[in-house]
Amino acid sequence: MRRDIFQAISDPTRRAIIALIALHAMTPNTIADNFDITRQAVSKHLRILKECELVKLEQQGREIYYSLEINKMKEIDKWLEQFRKIWETRFIQLDEVLLTIKNKKNEKFII
Repeated sequence: MRRDIFQAISDPTRRAIIALIALHAMTPNTIADNFDITRQAVSKHLRILKECELVKLEQQGREIYYSLEINKMKEIDKWLEQFRKIWETRFIQLDEVLLTIKNKKNEKFII
């Protein structure tokens, strides 16, 4: 079953797992050590992230290491970019309004 990546990242534990493995790969046990939930719960979160292709796993000897799938994260960033542009435009407009208000206040003191 293929899951929706946005549903997957809506969970705070899964976002925390993504943040943990963003810098380097980790085993499920190492990941689980960072949470106050059962290892089975962590395994479930990892399975969902794997189904969404947000993480990949690599076997090294007897250990399995989970790491971040960068290309899938780029899909999320691409989707967010449209909103980033909207907010940047709004912040620029707000800056202009605040500058206008500040200039009007300064003009009152000069007169």
